[in-house]
Amino acid sequence: MFVGLLTFFPTNHRLPFRYRHMSGTDLNFHIGDKVVYPNHGVGVIEQISSRSIGTTVERFYLLNIKASSLKVMVPCQNAGSVGLRRVVRNGEIQKVLDALSVGENGSNGDWKDRFKENSERMRTGSLLEVASVLKSLIALHQAKPLSFREKKMLERARYLLVSELAMARNCEESKVEEILTTALAKCKLRFPEASEFQA
Repeated sequence: MFVGLLTFFPTNHRLPFRYRHMSGTDLNFHIGDKVVYPNHGVGVIEQISSRSIGTTVERFYLLNIKASSLKVMVPCQNAGSVGLRRVVRNGEIQKVLDALSVGENGSNGDWKDRFKENSERMRTGSLLEVASVLKSLIALHQAKPLSFREKKMLERARYLLVSELAMARNCEESKVEEILTTALAKCKLRFPEASEFQA
């Protein structure tokens, strides 16, 4: 019996071409591997199963998404094209922290264009892209109130960043929040508290 929703990811789904950065990566996952499913966050591969679809037998990864207990089935052959990847490692963590602590926070002036661009970046599954969205929305929020949709996106980016870094570093989320607060403070940005998003 599955808890939550069982989802078959469509086999014809593809990330935009410029974001298909996973093709050269080892995508041979095993049961127990910690992975990231774009825009849903971190999860664990609980099972690898085979199903007959017509005359072909297709293998699937069964993921348990940590935050929601959602069960997601992803065809093994499509793991790269849907952006499924391993949790970030130390070198990648440092790149994320560096990106948050230095540089400009340029963002498109028109909110519709900005929202579309940020949505595309969130769908990539790249933690660096998620961090970039978080940083630009925080900078915008400090200048003026965010629209409802952008505020929800900021909340989502915050969750994705904190949950993955906590899993990668094997530490409490509160510790990750301290690290992110310190990094953003270097370019005069304030990391939002989770309570700020509660109704």
